[in-house]
Parts: sequence; structure tokens; C-alpha cells
Amino acid sequence: MGIKKALVPILIACTLFTFGCVYVVLPENLGAPSSDEIELKGWSAVVTNIGQSGAGDLHIDLAIRNGTGDWSTMEALDGEPAVLTSDGQSVNCDTVFVGSGGHRLAPGFQMRGYIGGTKYEQETQLLYVECAGAEAAPGARLSIDYSYVTGQYNYYEPDKNRVTDKMEIELDTVAADLTYPVAEPVEGLAQPSGTEIVALNKVVLVLADVQRTETGLQFTWQTTNPGEYPSYVHIGNPPVIGADGIIYGFYETPDIVSVPITPGGGKAEWQTEIPIPQDVTGLYILLSVETGKARLFANYAVDITEK
Repeated sequence: MGIKKALVPILIACTLFTFGCVYVVLPENLGAPSSDEIELKGWSAVVTNIGQSGAGDLHIDLAIRNGTGDWSTMEALDGEPAVLTSDGQSVNCDTVFVGSGGHRLAPGFQMRGYIGGTKYEQETQLLYVECAGAEAAPGARLSIDYSYVTGQYNYYEPDKNRVTDKMEIELDTVAADLTYPVAEPVEGLAQPSGTEIVALNKVVLVLADVQRTETGLQFTWQTTNPGEYPSYVHIGNPPVIGADGIIYGFYETPDIVSVPITPGGGKAEWQTEIPIPQDVTGLYILLSVETGKARLFANYAVDITEK
């Protein structure tokens, strides 16, 4: 299914320089083709490995790519098997772990896993399909029914414009050397660390510091409120994705994570932390910022690849 859709506008940003701050208004669809120039294709998947499970079943590792042209979350349809077509026969594959784990992934990014389990018993969930008693003959393909949502997260309409689609994956091509997380660069998408973001009620949010800890990453966030009245700006506990293609940070809707209030004419500061292995590099923060109105969240990819 192809859907024509304009790329997400990049919101007003402010870049910090040595002698001050310059506000830059980025033009809409900076560096990206218009919806009249490109046919967007939803999500796609590629095979990264084919082997056997511990039980001897066909095991297919996958990476998924966001080709919607917008920030998007996706998931395989619950209760629907994948279908393997091999040597003229079709077999249902009942074990399907394919999705973004609830997270919105940036356009042009790809991933191969996320942090699943429960909030208190988290585990790394890689993306794969298993087919009991099946083999992948030459020319085999896998189809997966899935759905996705694009654009800003709206607490009151979380499934607005949800689309159902089908992935068709050729198993003859195995891509074992993919580069994560950027599959197709989008000019102007990644924001440098230190960029100021205009959030709800014109409060300005900035990532003030990033530190590696023994267990992961610690982010220091600051807000400045130019208005008269106090204001909250929710950002949740922002996850990260790096060169191993896994989104680190257990998914929660960004509105339910507590943040300090920013007083009128004042500032606020707080920290968030994400557990992540020390050897994971090439990181981007997948940041959701409350903006426009309460519980409506815009998305930013913050480049911390040097950390």
C-alpha cells in the first residue's frame, strides 16, 4: 500500500554558539522531496539471518525500516501469523516478534530490536519470525500483516489515521551487514545536542548535558519559561538507538513520566537515565516533546553520536 504524505516539518530550533544564541526557523520539508515527488511505502523489512531455533524450527531474524516519510510506530497484527511461501507451499508462522516496541522511529531509520518485557523485568527483544516444521527453499518469501501510525503522538487520539498493510520479504536476500540506525538520511532531521526546542506555552527545552555512567546514559534537561505562568513540559524518559539497531529504554507514553514545573520567568532542571551497554555507540535520542497543546508530542532525533 503506498501513501503520499508530506514529511514532518522541522520545528523552530535554536543553535547555541560561543557568543550567544541564534534562532533559526527551518523551512518546511527541508532537504526532502515533496509528496508530489515521492511515493511513500510504509514500513519494510529485510532478513538479517536465517537459522534454526532451539526447538529446530525455522528462525528468521529481521530488521525493519521506516519508509513512511514521517515519525512512525508499527507492530505486527496481534494474533495474526506470518505466512511463509516456500516450494509452492504456504505455512503459518505463529511466532512473530516484529514491531517498534511502541516507540516512534524517525523516518529513514531502521532497527532490529527494542527493550521489552515489563517495566520491572525488562529484556532485549530482537525482531524475528519462527515457522514450526518449515524450511526456506530458494525463492521463499515471508508475508507479515502489520499496522502503523504516523506523526505526532496525541494522548487523546493515539490511533488516529492507523493504517493496516502487508510486508512481503524475500528470503533469498540476507543482509547481514546493515548500518544502524540511519538507513536513508533525511537532511535537517537530526538536531545537534544543545539545540533549543520551543515546547508547550513557548517554554524552551534544551539538552544541557550527556554523561556515560556505569550502567548507561544520564541526560540533564533544562527548561526556560518566558511567560508569566508556571508550565509543565513532558518529554517522558527519552529512549535512544545506536549502531547496534536496538532501541534502549522501556516504552511508556511520554505524558505519564513526572517532570518539574517551570515557574513563570524562571528555569527548571532534571535528569533522565537509560540503561545501555557501554560498547554501543552512534547514538540518537528519540525525543518526544509536549508542544502546541497539552499531551500532544512532536518528535526530534537528537544527535549524540560523539558520546
